[in-house]
Amino acid sequence: MRPKVREDHPFLLSTAPVSRAQSRAASGVLGLLGAAMLVTVPFAQVPIDNSQVLVPAYAIAVFIVDLITAALLLAMYSVQRSRAVLALAIGYLFSGAMVLPWALTFPGVAQSLGLPEAGLQTTAAIATLRRLGFPLLVLAYALMKETDPDPQHALESERRVIAGTVAAVIAIVGGLTWLVLTSEDALPRFMQDENRVTAHWRYVPVSAMALCGAGLFALWVRRRCVLDIWLMVVLCTLLIEIILLAYLSSGRLSIGWWAGRLFGVVSASIVLVVLLAETMTLYARLARSILAERRARETRLTALGALSATIAHEINQPLASMVTNANAGLRWLGRPDPDLAEVRAALERIVDDGHRSASVIEGIRAMFKKGTQERVCVNVNDLVTDIIRRDLSEAKLGRITMQTDLDPHLPAVTGNPVQLQQVISNLVANAIDALSNVTDRERLLRVRSSQSDADHVLVSVEDSGTGLDPALRERIFEPFQTTKTDGMGMGLMFCRSVIEAHGGRIWVMDNAPNGAIFRFTLPSAEELMSLTGEATP
Repeated sequence: MRPKVREDHPFLLSTAPVSRAQSRAASGVLGLLGAAMLVTVPFAQVPIDNSQVLVPAYAIAVFIVDLITAALLLAMYSVQRSRAVLALAIGYLFSGAMVLPWALTFPGVAQSLGLPEAGLQTTAAIATLRRLGFPLLVLAYALMKETDPDPQHALESERRVIAGTVAAVIAIVGGLTWLVLTSEDALPRFMQDENRVTAHWRYVPVSAMALCGAGLFALWVRRRCVLDIWLMVVLCTLLIEIILLAYLSSGRLSIGWWAGRLFGVVSASIVLVVLLAETMTLYARLARSILAERRARETRLTALGALSATIAHEINQPLASMVTNANAGLRWLGRPDPDLAEVRAALERIVDDGHRSASVIEGIRAMFKKGTQERVCVNVNDLVTDIIRRDLSEAKLGRITMQTDLDPHLPAVTGNPVQLQQVISNLVANAIDALSNVTDRERLLRVRSSQSDADHVLVSVEDSGTGLDPALRERIFEPFQTTKTDGMGMGLMFCRSVIEAHGGRIWVMDNAPNGAIFRFTLPSAEELMSLTGEATP
């Protein structure tokens, strides 16, 4: 059974599971590299004279790529604290560091740079160490993936480990280079001359290919993450490089030899490109996540502000009525002959307004609650009659004529009576405000109820006021949209929320010749029962 991917760092290249897209991409890259190799084969033995001047450029490219790759892998190690990732980072750091002495000791390069010429076997010996070292460390990575991290190792400072690793690799590279440069006579005889190899050299590519094969097998058996599959591509590219350098080319500085070097650059760049691509993908996900979180926070703040404004808007009306009744009661008490009956009536109205305030708050809470809200059979005509009776005194003070045209055979609806009453109260209050500035015609407010069809109840609140601006009509039910100088723009939003929550619809239209008409429909109790399959409460 294949081991499961670790889930402690699911976004890292060394722990992210392999997707089909990644597998197809890796297969595509291998196909392109194989095709490129086949194109090179017919020209592999053609020499390119005096091309050693390009060796430093090749070495610098490999050095930079390997160094950046090692840095990214060390950064990954600092997050994951995996010894396998640390071994892979050492492999890239070692390979990149060893390419510099290899290039500086290459025949013809040292002389062009004004450096003393190295021995005949020096460059081949350094190439051997580099050629065998990297696949050996990749194999170590594949074998160490199954081992759990040492708890004591996990407690060590990652900075100290990384700094020690880099220092150790530099020291090893420097020591091996010094040893090769000072031990020319003890080195194996790999080269007959500057371009031709001896029979001893044949063991080097065979050993390197064996290490690559072992690494491929270990990665294939243990492959669990994106990094594994791309390291397999790296080792396959190394095999192509070795085949071109050791078996298809005619020696140094031939087309096959340079093609092998280009494959070496590609091999060094594969993991770097994947690391950068995954880093950019992760960065894009992080940016989108942050933007989504900001939008969600702004939405929550807006919703909180809307809820607060809705509560303030709905409570203002009963509070204003309580203050008015309290002042009226004080005036009745302040008379030389106090009228206790009027005082009692004012106090009863204050008590009613207090209960209404509590009901409004409970209705708003119920609207924002999840789950079933308390709903009963409601007679819409009774709600309209209560609102008209309550607001009649205010209408008389504003010289507003209030009329009703209520269908006596109106079917009942199922809903929250407090919320529905507050909807009608808001529409009537808005109509009274719209009529307060009318001076050139009758101030008329009419409330109608009827059946819009067999299954729905229609309520209309009509006024002969100033009407609505056409530009505002489309947005009148949105939060904070108001025509009042001191309004908060939450009443109509509340009305729409309540009506839609009850399965109805609310809209506004012009009233000819002046004013506006607000209408809403609600499904009848029988219709709602047939839709939900529930009994009428």
